[in-house]
Amino acid sequence: MALKLYERHLAREIYAATGLVLVAFLMLFAFFDLIHQLESIGKGGYQIQHALGYVALTLPGRLYELFPIGVLIGTLYALTVLARHSEITVLRAAGLSTRDLLFTLAKIGMVFVVLTLLMGELVAPPAERAAQQLRLRAMGSMVAQEFRSGLWVKDERSFVNVREVLPDASLQNVRIFEFDDRFQLLSISQAERGSYIRDGNWLLDGVVRTVFSGDAAHVERFRELNWKSGLSPDLLAVLLVVPERMSLVNLYLFVRHLSGNQQKTDRYDIAMWKKLIYPLAALVMMALALPFAYMQDRMGAVSIRVFAGIMLGIGFHMLNGLFSSLGVINSWPPFFSAITPSVLFLLTAAGMLWWVERR
Repeated sequence: MALKLYERHLAREIYAATGLVLVAFLMLFAFFDLIHQLESIGKGGYQIQHALGYVALTLPGRLYELFPIGVLIGTLYALTVLARHSEITVLRAAGLSTRDLLFTLAKIGMVFVVLTLLMGELVAPPAERAAQQLRLRAMGSMVAQEFRSGLWVKDERSFVNVREVLPDASLQNVRIFEFDDRFQLLSISQAERGSYIRDGNWLLDGVVRTVFSGDAAHVERFRELNWKSGLSPDLLAVLLVVPERMSLVNLYLFVRHLSGNQQKTDRYDIAMWKKLIYPLAALVMMALALPFAYMQDRMGAVSIRVFAGIMLGIGFHMLNGLFSSLGVINSWPPFFSAITPSVLFLLTAAGMLWWVERR
């Protein structure tokens, strides 16, 4: 559907303001992320260029998280400036109702919905993985994952093969090839599962160890075995993805895996619903910004409204995380936990519109 003249004008102002806000936020977060990375410079071959590359690759993930806040502040700013120039008043005097304005904002906001969805599904996950790979390679960690046999890691004089790394940081089908200082094979250990304890200690379950001594070999079996290693969840971050950062496809497959093993899926169900609902938060934020455009005579400077938008955006982000945690703790329905923050803010927008219309 082609946009009308006033809709194109609104779209141009909102896109420009939102783009400016998102760029400003990204620069701010990039600065703080770079400061944090400076602590790692000098470890292995990790230098300033690697830190800059790492920060650049994490920006898509930041952008995905900041989209609703940026849309809220950008729309609020654009509408407030238009209101100060009496353009909103002219549109309303020409017969444009609040319902028409909301419909116009929804059409404009569909671009943000699509961008948020594409960023969260196609851009951010591979960029995040590339960032972790860059950091690990630069720090001298020998990690390879391009093999059908899974992940390979060099751990001092041992080579570790992990078939699968689960999102809870546990390992499935672990093989450890231990060599002496002359690179002769000492033992091969196979474990069904490995769980990280702390301080580099892992607990391996279902271990079968083949020990080589000269021309002979013997097999040892352990129900549980403690394994001291430099391998840690931080090192495996290249494959470890928190539920909120997993793609919808991976979330769906992992939920099926947990269900098949009769394990709890609450956290992953909530994350899956959030991935579906989160792009629509942009439309809610735009609806929330509209009442501020009607308050030009009652709310003073633009800066006050921009500050209010920042506070509302932070509130939405915190509420989103709070309901996810409460949903897991209290076993709430996943759909309820995921959609409640957006519904509350949508009701807030409706209440504010009702209030300004009455006045």
